[in-house]
Amino acid sequence: MSAAARARRLDAQLPIVVLERGAHVSYGACGLPYLLEGRVREAADLVVHTPEYFRKERNIDVRTGARATGIAHPRREVVLESGERVKYERLVIATGARCDTCGIAGAAQPHVFTLHTLEDAERMRAFLRDRRPERVVIVGAGYTGVEVADALRRHGLRVTLLERGAHVLLRDDAAFTAAARAVLEANGVELRCGVHVKSIEADRVADQPCDLVVIAAGFRPNVELAAEAGINLGRTGAIAADDRMETNLRGVFAAGDCAETAHLVTGRPTWVPLGTTANKTGRVAGANAAGGRERFPGVAGTCIVGIFGSAFATTGLSAAQARAEGFDPVSARIEALSRPRYFGGVKTAVELTADRATGRLLGGTVTGDEGAAGRINVIATALTRRMTVDEFEQLDLAYSPPFAPVWDPLLIAAQQLGKLV
Repeated sequence: MSAAARARRLDAQLPIVVLERGAHVSYGACGLPYLLEGRVREAADLVVHTPEYFRKERNIDVRTGARATGIAHPRREVVLESGERVKYERLVIATGARCDTCGIAGAAQPHVFTLHTLEDAERMRAFLRDRRPERVVIVGAGYTGVEVADALRRHGLRVTLLERGAHVLLRDDAAFTAAARAVLEANGVELRCGVHVKSIEADRVADQPCDLVVIAAGFRPNVELAAEAGINLGRTGAIAADDRMETNLRGVFAAGDCAETAHLVTGRPTWVPLGTTANKTGRVAGANAAGGRERFPGVAGTCIVGIFGSAFATTGLSAAQARAEGFDPVSARIEALSRPRYFGGVKTAVELTADRATGRLLGGTVTGDEGAAGRINVIATALTRRMTVDEFEQLDLAYSPPFAPVWDPLLIAAQQLGKLV
């Protein structure tokens, strides 16, 4: 819908058709765990705009319940399940991504859920209300997994979080994982890493008793429709697109969770399925489909998630990821107060990673109870501008006792990292 809205803004007369197989077109998917928790009271609270709004206020022909089954680009047609063929001059593919459970036996059982749509959340809320489960196993310790663990623990359930890899939150970082584990376990969530779930039984997963299972792993871009139409996929498995979000088929664009973007640190294609990236790439694709000349520079992969009141934020590359990309990384991790002690400052952990040869910043993490969002955004800005550690250390950051100390934790971390490059 960001593509359609941007196209409409550039051309008030352009005929725009949106095909959506579901019932909703504009809602806050990142709010689903909070709907499950109860902090968001009703599913309707997450709806930003209805299809009727786009039809009446934006003159955009939104067709819900319209499932596309094929793209015939030589004829410039999208084929619907109903047999109807919808003509186009320019096409934007924004098919998103999904939680792929097909590799796990028993995933279709009625006590097994994913959390990807409003309907998923409503079904799980009904299960919690009607069946009153006591033990839940969550498969996958990415962002959704830990947020669901938080939400269900607040409902009083006994929660076990299973992760196939050695680390959590999609970050190959031992210290970051240790900090997340400490918060999870302090709040009654058992975290087990290195567990590969192959099947789900009626009452257990990986020898863990349960009566509710949430699969929050195996996220995959929805690219089958595009691939069948002759659209190239990239090294990540998502749709390959240039900085105009155009694919190898002229006049066909891709945006959102189904598409690759450039990584601002490595310059290589990456797949970072986040709402921020989806909306920005959607705007660029929509503008160019309407005849514009806009470009999307890429992402640093900036993320933040709350776990029982503590913020865990990342951007750029970890040391292990940087090494895999051919850098010679060095890292410094510090703990400092978010504000002066006499103003109730709390511990904030900052880790910065840089390239030893050039001093260029490559990534960072921030964990703590306050100020994490602002600090990770500063690091993300520095990555975007390709700053060195020396330049970062000289940033003129705000100081006032109610808000920050005279030496911000970011600057302290930069000072320590500067000794290593």
